[in-house]
Amino acid sequence: MTGVLVGLAVAVLLASLPFWLPGTVVVLRNRIFTWVNGPEGVRVEPAKFLAVYRSPAADGRSRGAALSDLFWYWLAPGPHAHQEHIEPGERYTDVARTTRRILASGHRDAQRLATECAARVLDGLGDRPVTAVRLRDMMMPIWAEFYYELVFGRPCPRQARDLIVGNANDVASALKCTSLRHMRRRQRLTAYLRARLDEVAHPLPSLLSFEDKVFYLQGAFFNTAVVQSSEGMAHLLMALAQHPGTQARVRSEPDHLDKVMEEAWRLYPLFGIAHRITSADITVDSLSIPRGSVVLFDYPSFHRSGFVHADRFEPDRWGTVSNANHVPFGVTQNRACPARGLVPLAMRAVTFEVLRRFEVRSSAAHTRSMPNRGPALLVRSGARPTVRLVLMRVLDRWADVPRSVTQLVLGTYMVWDARRKRLCQRYFESGGI
Repeated sequence: MTGVLVGLAVAVLLASLPFWLPGTVVVLRNRIFTWVNGPEGVRVEPAKFLAVYRSPAADGRSRGAALSDLFWYWLAPGPHAHQEHIEPGERYTDVARTTRRILASGHRDAQRLATECAARVLDGLGDRPVTAVRLRDMMMPIWAEFYYELVFGRPCPRQARDLIVGNANDVASALKCTSLRHMRRRQRLTAYLRARLDEVAHPLPSLLSFEDKVFYLQGAFFNTAVVQSSEGMAHLLMALAQHPGTQARVRSEPDHLDKVMEEAWRLYPLFGIAHRITSADITVDSLSIPRGSVVLFDYPSFHRSGFVHADRFEPDRWGTVSNANHVPFGVTQNRACPARGLVPLAMRAVTFEVLRRFEVRSSAAHTRSMPNRGPALLVRSGARPTVRLVLMRVLDRWADVPRSVTQLVLGTYMVWDARRKRLCQRYFESGGI
């Protein structure tokens, strides 16, 4: 009898794993990360988020924060030349101006270019009634081609696309702790860009060395731009896939997509915790932040603060809401995303090209970090994938068990390895600017 009870208890434990283990591992992972990396930073509450973020004194980016070692580790090679990690000053101004100029060159043709890039990639999916995809993986080749053409002024060769996608996927997977970083894979793209730097269609930052210009291109355009555009599109399509009524409305009312995009950015911001280092004291009401502090801005909490039914996906709220806690592209006063004018246009074009061909359906988990890469079905007219959607939900829930354990193990190792390497601290200790 005892053996039967033990067996039953083990069976119940195993069957319940998907319902409790992933959440438990997330809590454990956060505690281990804090223990390995050390506590750091002043977390700004939502009510004071904008006032502190807009302060001219919240302008430091990397120097003086141990937390920067982890981001430099994930964004290598060349994080010292990555636009988002250069300290304020002439060098940053030169780099930021160049990025804006390159992106502005594509504004007029953004929708056409995005549609053409999407069409080429989607043409390669075949003509099956139902096609299973990972939305983030499907989007990366599209954005690789898009940004390559902006930078080089000509269509993206397949070799370059594969190198860019390999680099971007490796960075994204490492950031989500689902895989270790593979520097040789990233360095293959570095070598490709180094050999073709003189083919870039725009003047590059004059204050950067030849090698740093290579790292600048790789970091700004073929790392961050490709990763964040792909993630943003995956969240948008995932939201449409899980709300068929909204998807149908977008087909009949194309302008409704603007509200859907805003709501997807609100619920699934691309930034989790952003950090800055203060160059002077900041005082906001009763909050006093000393000079040299590491300030932490929690985007997900800020985007949920002040909204009714904040956890619901309700695009129509954007017809009435005003003065919302909503900064999907950052704030103008503190390194706002330089692609904030271009990306919404391009995302609209890609979305409509997908919806022109398919109905998108998904029953998988949709979280801000999206470690499952957005499982979905692309359904052609007349197909009914009910069974496959049920199976997708079950498989995704069970896949979350080994995936969460993988994130715990690999994430702990990378936090420790980043702390050991001290890429950011050693750079500034050696006289970097």
